[in-house]
Amino acid sequence: MAEASRKLTFTGSHGTPLAARLELPAGKPKAYALFAHCFTCGKDVHAATRISRELAEEGIAVLRFDFTGLGNSEGDFGATDFSSNTDDLVCAADHLRAHYEAPSILIGHSLGGAAVLATAHRIPETRAVATMGAPADPAHVAHLLGDARETIEAKGKADVTLAGRTFCIEKQFLDDIEGQPQRDRINKLGAALLVLHSPTDELVSVDNAREIFDAARHPRSFVALDGADHLLTKRADAEYVAKVLAAWAGRYAFEAEVETGMEAQAEGLVEVSETRAGRFTQQIVVGNHVLTADEPKPIGDDTGPSPYDMLLAALGACTAMTVRMYAERKGWALDQASVTLRHAHIHAEDCADCETKEGKVDRIERQVYFEGDLDDDQQQRLLEIADKCPVHNTLRSETVIATTLG
Repeated sequence: MAEASRKLTFTGSHGTPLAARLELPAGKPKAYALFAHCFTCGKDVHAATRISRELAEEGIAVLRFDFTGLGNSEGDFGATDFSSNTDDLVCAADHLRAHYEAPSILIGHSLGGAAVLATAHRIPETRAVATMGAPADPAHVAHLLGDARETIEAKGKADVTLAGRTFCIEKQFLDDIEGQPQRDRINKLGAALLVLHSPTDELVSVDNAREIFDAARHPRSFVALDGADHLLTKRADAEYVAKVLAAWAGRYAFEAEVETGMEAQAEGLVEVSETRAGRFTQQIVVGNHVLTADEPKPIGDDTGPSPYDMLLAALGACTAMTVRMYAERKGWALDQASVTLRHAHIHAEDCADCETKEGKVDRIERQVYFEGDLDDDQQQRLLEIADKCPVHNTLRSETVIATTLG
């Protein structure tokens, strides 16, 4: 059973409060998901509400929210566009990361589906993306504007009635949806993809699902929502979507499943790519693990450790692992090994042990701590073994880095 619905508020991309609701399962969530609603809809539309609550019943926490200027969120909808929607999604993910847990699942309905496809690379924890009735290109929504599009093009804005409500649409909205590199984003998604679409969808034809599916790389899946309308107004359709989503996400986004459910990346292979969430923010994929690297403020946004921090972390982890293996082989009572490290650039003339005598050299200070019933000789031997860890040897030896154009 689900625990409850929590009302939340966080700051959106325009600096205004956005209204949100978090559906939580009764126990510890298997994963957190972020739900993006359809164009001009809201977080409380039937499909979003039912699917979110059903997913909570399946153990997945789901955050859904009103985009800027919609529903109970503040701000001017007329000043928003597709790009600001993706920015709002990043803000929502940041809120989850700061107060609960970052979302590993992104779910989008209609234009919200296009939005999560465009945003996945900016949320580094994303392991699975699901779309429902999504257009292959955000520009698809322009046809909903009807004759008003000519007025918008000529006068810069116009009032448009959609689903019984009147909205002011500005020309910058049209310009923004026309300039989205959506196919390239789908091709470089970097997460498992599930495309759900009704073959009889009259608003967004099923051909869009084919385009999304063809543009994506594996792992990718398609599920036909036979007989469902675009807005998934039938309760049975929403419940079916939620059950399919929960079963599929378990293979890709649940921590317990990720270790055995995903094909392991080749050992030693690390992939690094820009998230564009910040000036220098990087997503690092190591097998089934997703990390974030950044530069500290004011140069970067400090969303993760710096490259040199990662280097020190690698040396520290290798050091502790190496002494642990040696102590276990010897049967020594090493309760815990810990390492602190610091990196600096120093003048070569200040380094008595350096072969380089001019300019600057890199210096890493490493302190190793041992806890346990160890005599002085054992501690000294473990200290010697620390210098034999593989990463230490790599840093001290000649290293060839072959760079090619991928």
